[in-house]
Amino acid sequence: MAFEPPRRLVRALGETAPDGDDWLEKLPGAAERAVALRELAVDRVQVPGGRSSLVVLVRTADKMPAVLKLAPRRARPESERAALAHWGGLGAVQLRGAETEAETTEGVLLLERLHPDVSVRSLPEAKALLEAAGTLRRLWVEPPAGHPFETVAERTGRQAEAMRAGAVADPQVAPLVDAALAARAELLAAPPEQRLLHGTFRQSKVLAGDRMPWLAVGPDPVVGENAFDLARLVRDRVEDLIAQPSGASTTRRRVKRLAESLEVDQDRLRGWTLFRAVESGVRARRVGRKQDAELLLEFAGWL
Repeated sequence: MAFEPPRRLVRALGETAPDGDDWLEKLPGAAERAVALRELAVDRVQVPGGRSSLVVLVRTADKMPAVLKLAPRRARPESERAALAHWGGLGAVQLRGAETEAETTEGVLLLERLHPDVSVRSLPEAKALLEAAGTLRRLWVEPPAGHPFETVAERTGRQAEAMRAGAVADPQVAPLVDAALAARAELLAAPPEQRLLHGTFRQSKVLAGDRMPWLAVGPDPVVGENAFDLARLVRDRVEDLIAQPSGASTTRRRVKRLAESLEVDQDRLRGWTLFRAVESGVRARRVGRKQDAELLLEFAGWL
């Protein structure tokens, strides 16, 4: 079959691809090789799919449903593989089969198949937050010795450089950037723990499964404190929060509720939520997603 990348993936990678990147052009051939190597039968390409990888629903040679995932090197698929191996299926999707050298080179993962069209986001908001938080708790484990993962300090350091450049180019966002960078500096001074984190956790990253009700997918793993991971969940359904007259107070209650339920310091959660919202907002402005940027930066202002 033709492995045509979904428009969502093409658009998202187009915003971030460096000059000369030809991963999308090579993707159909890489998918064909991966299918042939594993002797897979293809059901369909998942649409709309993700923003950083091609997801193909397949069946293995022994007729078991699975997922073939292909991601560019800049999406760090080797880091995702290492995190999934360390979690071993506890709270997260499982790897299927042993990796091959070709798969490692081309960013290929073979995973257990969950229910791709049923995420925690389909639940009522209160129930969704509860289930998502419970899933996230299971992922917070000690990283392996000599781990290969990026740290929160390293990742946010790169992001901070881009945020400063964004503030110079657009002075309107400078006060929020200054506040976010000040919060980051204070938070990194004394992190309370070092755990393996999902890195990009939100409701849509938690899918229904068979061996467990809900399992996380699509990590961009990082090692740091729990509050950093939880911060992305705080702003889930941000468009609904912004539309509410009581959005600011609802956000503060959400911070309190999530912090208490997962035993995370409220102030640290608020600080990382601020940093991550401003970082996402500045990045959205830079690539021309003006509506997303306005929502995120208004949300950050409440914090």
